[in-house]
Amino acid sequence: MGLKKQKLSHLHFYFHDIVAGRHPTAVRVAEAATTNTSATGFGFMVMIDDPLTLGPELSSKIVGRAQGIYASADLTNFGLLMVLNYVFIEGKFNGSTLSILGRNAVFSAVREMPIVGGSGVFRFASGYAQAKTHSLDSKTGDAVVEYNVYVFHY
Repeated sequence: MGLKKQKLSHLHFYFHDIVAGRHPTAVRVAEAATTNTSATGFGFMVMIDDPLTLGPELSSKIVGRAQGIYASADLTNFGLLMVLNYVFIEGKFNGSTLSILGRNAVFSAVREMPIVGGSGVFRFASGYAQAKTHSLDSKTGDAVVEYNVYVFHY
């Protein structure tokens, strides 16, 4: 299969989840009949194409996009099911992707989600992503999340 020695890479970037304004990058695409009466919003689903930047400012250099879906999947505590790809468009990982599938306990200080695969440089990837909320606008719902990603790849 042409596999070489496995490497560990550390990636650091900021995820901008923009739900408000004229150009949102996160759009609610579905909800259950009971979503609006649920304490956790259980059943809503959001499609995303969020920018990934080097710094916490949206004007910072874009290094990729987070593309996929997150959904409220917990009846008693606010927790999201994250199904997404980090699509890299800059630097040595340009054209490669990482796939995330896991639970995001949004109100925990630091969350950990598994990397379940990837493409390009990240073919056969495994590892984890740590998320930490950098900022959250309580009026709009827009959020900036700091990510530290540790990934094994060939």
